[in-house]
Amino acid sequence: MKTLLCSNRQAAPVLTFGCLLVLLSVSLAHGQWPDYPQLAATLDQPLSRLRWIIGDISEVAFYKHELPALGLLLGACLAHWAHLRGYRWQGFAVCYGSGLWPWVFISSLLGLLLSHALWGWTLASGSWQPTFVAFVSLPAAMVLLFGAGWQVAISGALLGALLVTPASLLMVNFLCYPLQLPVVVGNVSGMALASLAAFMLCRRFPSWVRHAHRPAAPDAMAAPPDYGTVWTLRRVLADFSEAPFFGNELASLGLLLGVLLAYLLAPAAPAYGSLLLGPMVAGQALASLFGVVFWRRQWQARGWYPTYIPIVSIVPATVLTHGGNWQVVVASAVLGALMAPPLAVAITQRLPAYMHGYIGNVLSMAISTLVIVPLVGVLTGGGA
Repeated sequence: MKTLLCSNRQAAPVLTFGCLLVLLSVSLAHGQWPDYPQLAATLDQPLSRLRWIIGDISEVAFYKHELPALGLLLGACLAHWAHLRGYRWQGFAVCYGSGLWPWVFISSLLGLLLSHALWGWTLASGSWQPTFVAFVSLPAAMVLLFGAGWQVAISGALLGALLVTPASLLMVNFLCYPLQLPVVVGNVSGMALASLAAFMLCRRFPSWVRHAHRPAAPDAMAAPPDYGTVWTLRRVLADFSEAPFFGNELASLGLLLGVLLAYLLAPAAPAYGSLLLGPMVAGQALASLFGVVFWRRQWQARGWYPTYIPIVSIVPATVLTHGGNWQVVVASAVLGALMAPPLAVAITQRLPAYMHGYIGNVLSMAISTLVIVPLVGVLTGGGA
């Protein structure tokens, strides 16, 4: 098993670079990088479908593009390699210092691929569908809660594809579209409901996760952070990769450099062709910065606090709904930073111990988005 895991660690960056080179070569051969409308209109073509699947990895940040997705994975690979060797420049230890990044990635990727195999047909409807949700939800949460091993990884992937993806599909298509709600509400509501059911099933059938290798304890000898200016800026950067459970500056840097490159190649390619990437990223950074500063005492007392929530829900949903002027950006960032983190903690504290706390985070995303998006519209007069 150790040999196989080491092989996976070595193969991941090679495969990632390989995918990137193939996509670059094909796109340059055609003279341009396709924008989002072109991508969505050609999903019956193998290359476009591959782009969509890889883009699902960066979907949680609302970037939906293969370059930020590959950048995120390259950064996380580097962070994990640096963590194993104890290099100080690793930043915040990827996957919270558990050493489980390869298993988190394997389970999440399997869940994503199974979701496309089972539910990829929904993309034929011509409307956007939440095919990405298994990559940033239950599979990773199960690995982090129960530990490493193929049994946990495969169980998480199967439950993600069989429960999380259809739950989000139902919520998006039968709740969000008819009621004209931000689709993120359906995405995260489906994650929460399906994960509640999945963890109850794991408790009822413990053999699914019984043989896991338990996560390693974080290094107790590491020097405590000073929570100063440098730590604050690092924390803001790390929040960008928190949703896929990475929480690391190198992973976030890869994500942001990837989306910048995507924008330079084709401005209408990332962020669903909205041309709102600049205001979106600015609002995401502002939300994290305000949250980290405002909730600094919570970070000090708890060691971790969900200040990342507005980055992957409230801010981008508000910008896409009301436009990218500064009033919308600032209002969504500040309101999201104030409301979402304490609500998530309040919900998480009421969850049973056999459930992963991310359920509280995604429920907070749903509730906060439902409240703040229309509120910002009222405060800014519609925004656009």
